[in-house]
Amino acid sequence: MAPFSGTDAEQLKDHAQRDLLDLLEGIRGKKNLVVQKSLAGLINIFVKFSTLQEYGVDKIFWLETGNVDTSQRHVVFLARGENSQTPMAIADQIKQLRARDSDHQFHIFWTPRRTLVSDKVLESEGILGDVHIAELPVYFVPLESDVYSLELDDAFDELFLRGDPTSIYLSAKALMALQIKLGLFPRITGKGDNARRLVDLLARMRSEMAVANPSPSSAFELSPSPTLESLIIIDRQVDFGTVLLTQLTYEGLLDEVFQIQNNQTEVDTSVVGASSNATAAQSASAKSTPSPTSQQTRKRKVQLDSTDKLYEQLRDANFAIVGPLLNKIARRLEKDFESRHGAKSTSELREFVQKLPVYQAEQQSLKIHSGLTEEVIKFTKSDVFNRALEIQHNIAAGGDASYHHDNIEEMIARETPIATVLRLLCLESVFCGGMKPKDLERFKVQILQSYGYQHMLTIDALDKLHLLQSRGAIIGPRTNYPNVRKSLRLIVDDVNESNPEDIAYVYSGYAPLSIRVIQCVIQKQQILSLTKGSQNSAMSGSSGASATGWKGFEDVLKNVQGPTFDEVQRGEDKAVKARQILNGSGEKKAVFIFFLGGITFTEIAALRFIAKQEETRRRIIICTTSIISGSRMMQAALEETQADRK
Repeated sequence: MAPFSGTDAEQLKDHAQRDLLDLLEGIRGKKNLVVQKSLAGLINIFVKFSTLQEYGVDKIFWLETGNVDTSQRHVVFLARGENSQTPMAIADQIKQLRARDSDHQFHIFWTPRRTLVSDKVLESEGILGDVHIAELPVYFVPLESDVYSLELDDAFDELFLRGDPTSIYLSAKALMALQIKLGLFPRITGKGDNARRLVDLLARMRSEMAVANPSPSSAFELSPSPTLESLIIIDRQVDFGTVLLTQLTYEGLLDEVFQIQNNQTEVDTSVVGASSNATAAQSASAKSTPSPTSQQTRKRKVQLDSTDKLYEQLRDANFAIVGPLLNKIARRLEKDFESRHGAKSTSELREFVQKLPVYQAEQQSLKIHSGLTEEVIKFTKSDVFNRALEIQHNIAAGGDASYHHDNIEEMIARETPIATVLRLLCLESVFCGGMKPKDLERFKVQILQSYGYQHMLTIDALDKLHLLQSRGAIIGPRTNYPNVRKSLRLIVDDVNESNPEDIAYVYSGYAPLSIRVIQCVIQKQQILSLTKGSQNSAMSGSSGASATGWKGFEDVLKNVQGPTFDEVQRGEDKAVKARQILNGSGEKKAVFIFFLGGITFTEIAALRFIAKQEETRRRIIICTTSIISGSRMMQAALEETQADRK
């Protein structure tokens, strides 16, 4: 087995692509592909439409629109089978196609797995025996070389609102697949109730695999990997507060303003200009020039990943320094482009011509990000944004939350978007251990009167999520932010956003609790230096760089919701030695950090900051069920969203 390397992200993509293409190749002739919309961006990460065409795909339709035609005999459905509504929609479309033309062959590819629910629905609709069913086991999809995601968009509300453990099971399957490929994680450390359930499920899967296949090859697969250091699992419920804060990195603010999905966002062409393909199409049909209105409302998908080198430089920076960075890059490009006038020989001119495509790509990227930055600046200059940011910073720093109640009441009176108002109230509830009952009741009345009584269900959903509660109604332990604020130094003054020294730069002075918890495992000395002189400095005795797991921070972490665990995985001695010989010992070991319930782009930026500090010792790979934000948390609870889902 090859050592762990940066190419594993590409291997994951290649494996997913090969699995899909093999399934398509097994269906002879042309076929129409019907895709669930939520899977479209995910599939685009590892396979392009031109490749699908090579394997016989004629047309692609969305499952939700129900407009698949009868142009091809073979119709392939690609969808997730966890929700009963999806197989029901597929059954309806199969019936409609049969009514129009009975000579059709139907195929369903369930990803990542075939479920009992989907079979039962298809059976009750009378079509289970007439369709060919296969699994497309795509679990982790690499968004970047250091970020793997299951892209389970509903994982947060399924896990925390409806108590559905499906995402825990799929997470365990994904992590088990990694262990089969790379070897066992020698140590699994984690925090939170759902994290505990996940590690228990991993242990059960390992036992079942050992019983089902007791051969020497199985023992080799189930031996600790010398190229992996550990797996750290963080339950999202441990730190809801960080998600509710407005993200202040460039990538985070782009997500707040435009929403990033599967490394893409959709923006008006008036902001970033039309794509080169669209421009060519317009010039070809110059006679039928579209009206200015239609041009302004046209949307363009913008790819946001490391293939754009400028974006790679900007994404993890605090937004305060993005403008100066863009100006610096613009001046450098202008200087490079003007250098052509200084070319005195044909060789120098040839060298410039060779670099010209790079300059043009950089200029196009600069144009896009300048346009996006201008839109974000408009957003950050709005009165609502600045009021909300002031309230958030005050609450996060431990100020009197009731001081800003008049501001929130005014926002409600002005009918500021309800998600913004609820986000502030939830932030107060989470950071302050609940709201005063009198204040909460007053805000509930105002919200229902201003936004409609259907939001009684929204408020109830937020209560179930433990996001909006009164102090007397909280049952069970919750994260004690006032205590950990001091013991883990969540508030850092005088942050240098241009040349940061601490992860607190991502929120302009607030260090995400979730990342501080991770630092308690992999950067113990860093945390000790930050908290030096505090009441918790007694930790230093056993929390040096040589200490493992949570050692030295047990008392501090009692104030953070959920149990802590630290487990060592062992294998047979012969298998361990064989793996060490095969892999060698010169590789930097990798730490996998898994967020169960979602991670924000700002937390990813903070982890990348840590990864840079640790690059001589270890590699850090970030894994998650999905990307999340405060807006997405609110959308999970809003009654309109719930009604659409039903």
